[in-house]
Amino acid sequence: MSQTTYDIASSVCGQVKISLTCKHTLSQHNFHFPDVDKILSFARQFCNTEGSHFSLINLLSEFCEAYLETVSDPYKRSRVKNTSPRNYARPSLEGKRASSSSKKRAIRKISDITNGTEKVKISLLDETGTEDWPRFVYCPENITYESAYVHISLARISDDECCLDCRGDCLSSKIPCPCARETGGEFAYTQEGLLSERFISSCISVKLSDEKQPLFYCHDCPLERAKNGDTQEECKGHRFRKFIKECWRKCGCKMECGNRVVQRGISRKLQVFLTSGGKGWGLRTLEEIPKGAFICEYVGEILTNMELYERNTKSSCEDKHVYPVLLDADWATEGVLKDEEALCLDAKNFGNIARFINHRCFDGNLIEVPVQVETPDRHYYHTTNFLLRQKLTITFLKDYEIDFQDNSHPVKAFRCLCGSEHCRDRRRGEE
Repeated sequence: MSQTTYDIASSVCGQVKISLTCKHTLSQHNFHFPDVDKILSFARQFCNTEGSHFSLINLLSEFCEAYLETVSDPYKRSRVKNTSPRNYARPSLEGKRASSSSKKRAIRKISDITNGTEKVKISLLDETGTEDWPRFVYCPENITYESAYVHISLARISDDECCLDCRGDCLSSKIPCPCARETGGEFAYTQEGLLSERFISSCISVKLSDEKQPLFYCHDCPLERAKNGDTQEECKGHRFRKFIKECWRKCGCKMECGNRVVQRGISRKLQVFLTSGGKGWGLRTLEEIPKGAFICEYVGEILTNMELYERNTKSSCEDKHVYPVLLDADWATEGVLKDEEALCLDAKNFGNIARFINHRCFDGNLIEVPVQVETPDRHYYHTTNFLLRQKLTITFLKDYEIDFQDNSHPVKAFRCLCGSEHCRDRRRGEE
């Protein structure tokens, strides 16, 4: 009996295979084995997943690897975990909940929530099996929603705002390049790719002192203008922040230059996990990370403050909000900002792993640093997170500087559970 066999997927070394076999004597006389692309197209249509991110091959290959791991180790076979496969239909994590009738809680894990968009895989782990998967589309970089003005072009970067004559690694030069002007003529990074101790100290010295950190107050605050229109309240203040300027496309140095840290992306072994104590999802490291290391930047949709306010006022009260990040680090040097210039990042629908970093009042282990890369103006910049304390394993926490008493904010502040003795939430002691 003649037959045709086509191997569709297999484990890495080929020990386990999934094949499509057709026995010619049992088929119609005019049967022709179809092209593999037509088979995969049929599978997408059959599964009703026409999106470009669906991959039957990847799905079946991962199945082969999981099957091989189970049958190869009898000990693992007896304690195999109930895992959920990656969603290949679209680059988002659809909400799924374990059956309430199930008495046994199952550990659930996604091997890579980034869908291959980052240089490293980042897993998601739910050790209770009772929480909804977070619903969002993973994006490795910020994306403009609609009205935000983000103008990126080489023509806007003047010759004295880049290092045209540099070659190789700028940090190896005895004389700092023009890109180091933003940090007082010294590079913010070390040769190891870490924030320098001097830069860290300059960023947190005021915050860790007993004196109140000085704020800048807008004459016409875009935040209050978005919330209250013509009858706006007085500005509540914005913090001064120290910028880092990285080398970019117009610079003569190589991509491995020590002054190109943030733009090279995530490089550490990280994991999204379900925390205890009602704090929801969190982000932690799976390896020891040194002090001053870049963890990730906060990625989301670039919105104007008016767009964010309108979006949040239309949201249901039951919706789980991701607290937005305001790009106000340079508002002190501006006059009256137009709405399209007063920007923020919203990671509720589109974002990266930074949306899972939990809040801790005042003494978090991450420091937020504004980093200028593609554009000379500071209406738009990268909001980055660097580690303040070295530990073998750590759950990342940062101070989002939330005003828990601002009842006019469209995103209502949550009840803070950070546990810090400097907690700003006055309701913490209630009930």
